[in-house]
Amino acid sequence: MATFITLINFTDQGIRNVKDSPARFEAFKAMAESLGLTVKSAYWTVGNYDIVIVVEGPEEAAVTALLKTGSLGNVRTQTLRGFSAEEMKRLLANMP
Repeated sequence: MATFITLINFTDQGIRNVKDSPARFEAFKAMAESLGLTVKSAYWTVGNYDIVIVVEGPEEAAVTALLKTGSLGNVRTQTLRGFSAEEMKRLLANMP
C-alpha cells in the first residue's frame, strides 16, 4: 500500500467553522475508508499547516478523497507520497 502525507491549511471558510473541524475529519475518514484508504494518523498542528494526515491505500483513492474534500471549500491540501525505509531500500536497489 502506498503512503500519503497530506499537509492541510484551513481556508477562510474553514477557519470560520473551525469548531466543526473534528466532525469534518470524521466525515473525511468515513469517506476515505469507503474508497479503500486507511487513515493512519491525523494531527491538528500549529505553524505553517493546520492539520497533517497520513493515509495508506491506492493512489487513485487518495486523489479522489482529497479532491472531494477540497471541493467542499474548508481546506487546501498539499499531498506527498511517503516511502518507508524498506520501500526506499527496494527503490535504491534498482538504481544503476
